[in-house]
Amino acid sequence: MVFGTLALSLVLFATGKVRYDIVALIALLIVTIAGIIDPLDAFLGFGHPAVITVAAVLILSRALQNSGLIDIIARWVSRVGDGEVRQIFSLTGIVALLSGFMNNIGALALMMPVAIRTARKSKRSPSYLLMPIAFGSLLGGMVTLIGTPPNIIIATYRIQNGGDPFLIFDFAYVGLGVAFCGILFISLIGWRLIPIRQSPASQEELFSVKDYLTEVRIPQKSKFSGKMIIDIGTATEAEVMVVGIIRNGRKIVAPSVYETILEDDILVIKADSDDLQVLLDETRLELTEKDEITGEMIGSETVGIIEAIVKPDSPILDKTAYSANLRWIHGLNLLAVAREGGRIKDRLNLVRFQPGDILLLQGKKDALQAALPKIGCLPLAERGLRIGGPKLILLALLIFGSALGVSALGLLPVQIAFSAAVVLMILTSIVSLREAYESVEWPIIILLGAMIPVGQALELSGGAALIAASIVSISSTFPPAVTLLLLLVITMFLSDLVNNAASAVLMAPIAIGIALDMGASIDPFLMAVAIGASCAFLTPIGHQSNTLVMGPGGYQFTDYWRMGIVLEIIIVVVSIPLLMLFWPMYSSP
Repeated sequence: MVFGTLALSLVLFATGKVRYDIVALIALLIVTIAGIIDPLDAFLGFGHPAVITVAAVLILSRALQNSGLIDIIARWVSRVGDGEVRQIFSLTGIVALLSGFMNNIGALALMMPVAIRTARKSKRSPSYLLMPIAFGSLLGGMVTLIGTPPNIIIATYRIQNGGDPFLIFDFAYVGLGVAFCGILFISLIGWRLIPIRQSPASQEELFSVKDYLTEVRIPQKSKFSGKMIIDIGTATEAEVMVVGIIRNGRKIVAPSVYETILEDDILVIKADSDDLQVLLDETRLELTEKDEITGEMIGSETVGIIEAIVKPDSPILDKTAYSANLRWIHGLNLLAVAREGGRIKDRLNLVRFQPGDILLLQGKKDALQAALPKIGCLPLAERGLRIGGPKLILLALLIFGSALGVSALGLLPVQIAFSAAVVLMILTSIVSLREAYESVEWPIIILLGAMIPVGQALELSGGAALIAASIVSISSTFPPAVTLLLLLVITMFLSDLVNNAASAVLMAPIAIGIALDMGASIDPFLMAVAIGASCAFLTPIGHQSNTLVMGPGGYQFTDYWRMGIVLEIIIVVVSIPLLMLFWPMYSSP
């Protein structure tokens, strides 16, 4: 029953047809209904220290961002020179550094606009920068306890099996060497293995918005005089969008759909030639003889456009602009969509959003900033720096540094220290209560809370011991390091197909079973799982970081393994000796 449940889960994880948090809940319900997990214990995973720590780290990441510290670092990095190696080393290194102390996705999201601007400034495709910084976010997470959810999960398994808690920098013994060698390889050689996808150099070239702007006049005695803009949309099947109005020489930018239309108004509409002809035929509106405005109607001091990328857990996935209520609820106009480096030519009202899609959105600037987190999108256009001032930055650093210090010294468990830091960040107004709740990636929390009991089911049913015995049997004629290598490679392969947290939850009991069968310490095996779970370098679906850069970089599915396979081989070669050195299997007599 457990193996069947896991097989079903892996298939659903890999195909992506059902979102990973729902897959985890399905697996939890199956093992609970089957009687493997007591119903009273089914949801104890949501109170697990790993879940609390992950949520706290996500909130602290938002607080550091609010303080302005991260934006200042991004500004420093944006000043690197024009050399490819220097740019890649600087950007990948800073992403890795940030990922060691904050959420991987948060670190990547902060640096993506910097990388894209750097590529455009150098007149190169962003593809040579985006995959390296995505991989850098995974490498950096290996260095600390809080760098990535798998490390937090592994630490709790050590406690459950009678060991002392891992301290915050215990992972650095192996992770730091792996991250350094990985970044060095990516910067010197790896980026040359990435196919250079010729993405356009700017949003104007990608979307060519001005080419789709047309002016039409509301004639005298028109049936639309006194009507609202929304009435034009319902009167024709043409795909048109009113992005501005000129009335008596005054410009109304991004008008509401409920704006009343008057005689002699000039409507600035976005439409291609076919839809424009349908609009004119069905509504009797008149083309103006001369363009009276330019693309400035798309943006002004209060209204602007922004490029945003759809996150893998966005609530608008598989929805259209209409079904996602972009205009009605969020006040956003969808001007264009790009996917895998090229503009989608289909009718916008038929396009269903996918992870990694780049959306060109128009709206009031305050609405844009507020709406992006709600629709699960990250900004790609350059943002204004949110510099909170020296006092705010110092306060945030003091609180965060204190939490790190208390955890590193073992004075408090990490989940307690970081929860206390979250409370202090809220009380000092560095992060608001609303921002704290919004910054938690609830699908990840659901995944962890549901998969932890499933991992326990694998252990309780004897499944973990069975798999462990098989691995030990296969490698029994070889040195013990081969068993460690086999566990690492299996975890790597699994993490390329499923969420890294799920990989850690499933492989940790197996790692402990292998150690018990060999009469060895569990530490090197748990650390091998931690490293392997963060090595999702072969596919765009193994980690959200990889998915996020797929659209802006114009990558294809098979582009990732070209650099990823060599990187994983390097990680294996580097990590096995480090594991044997710092986490020996057998104690010296």
